[in-house]
Amino acid sequence: MAVKQQFSSFEDMLAGADKPILVDFYATWCGPCQLMANVLEQVKAKQQDQLQIVKIDTDKYPALASQYEIHALPTMVLFKGGQPVDRIEGALSADKLIARLEPNL
Repeated sequence: MAVKQQFSSFEDMLAGADKPILVDFYATWCGPCQLMANVLEQVKAKQQDQLQIVKIDTDKYPALASQYEIHALPTMVLFKGGQPVDRIEGALSADKLIARLEPNL
């Protein structure tokens, strides 16, 4: 299960990260987003030492979704050193997602 954490700002969270962060931009009403929840749990189990996963509800944080130009759901953005290094739109299997992320971990 994803751990809920509070930060004073999204930028503070990114800046304070000691490993890459995969941000899952989702909405509760999005069917493919719900499928990705299980996939992200599998990815977390396999990559927990190399990757942090954060979920952002675009309905609750529309300004953040707009800032990162999130137009399709689910969209996952991988941040490394506080900067976006990869962007994945749509649902993927855990194995495909891990293969996509590994070059940046």
